Amino acid sequence: MRKLVSSPGTDPIPTRYSLLSRLKNWDDQESWRTFFETYWRLIYSTAIKSGLSESEAEDVVQETVICVAKDIHKFKLDRALGSFKGWLKNLTRWRIADQLRKRPVAGQQQSQDEGNSVETESATLEKIPDTGFGLDAIWEEEWQQHLFSVAMGRVKRQVKEEQFQIFDLYAIKNWPARKVARRLGVSLAQVYLAKHRVGPLLKKELARLKE
Repeated sequence: MRKLVSSPGTDPIPTRYSLLSRLKNWDDQESWRTFFETYWRLIYSTAIKSGLSESEAEDVVQETVICVAKDIHKFKLDRALGSFKGWLKNLTRWRIADQLRKRPVAGQQQSQDEGNSVETESATLEKIPDTGFGLDAIWEEEWQQHLFSVAMGRVKRQVKEEQFQIFDLYAIKNWPARKVARRLGVSLAQVYLAKHRVGPLLKKELARLKE
């Protein structure tokens, strides 16, 4: 999945708000491709962890993107009125509810009465995990993983490939230093220096993303 690319000295979060403004133009295919490739996995993983099948999760991604396209002009680019993160979560939650609503109910025929639509929607939403490790927790976990992925992508572009490989194996995958050194053909000193060099860069990028 391609990450948002920001120019030096800028953050992906402000860039995203700029991207949302461009999405109001349905013909801006590049912006829509960037949006999809940046957020589809976040939506998909949330749907899967909410109990949907792969095909249902794919439908959630498709329908959520369609909702963004239809309602992007309504979204206020004012954080005081609500964050993009919360807005996208709500859209995803309703699309998950749609998929649950489509599932046949054993021993019970779904009502076609429009007057029962509100009651039906409420019952469907109750099927989505909302206590314990519920949807809010799922979304938060997936969002943090999304930010980590973006931060790693930005760091990777700032350091040499060998340094990034060393850091990934040693600090992220928790390989022993000697194993990393043998696998990549480097010295132990290079392993330690790579962690010292790349680690602070990653912390800095994560801090900027979470502001």
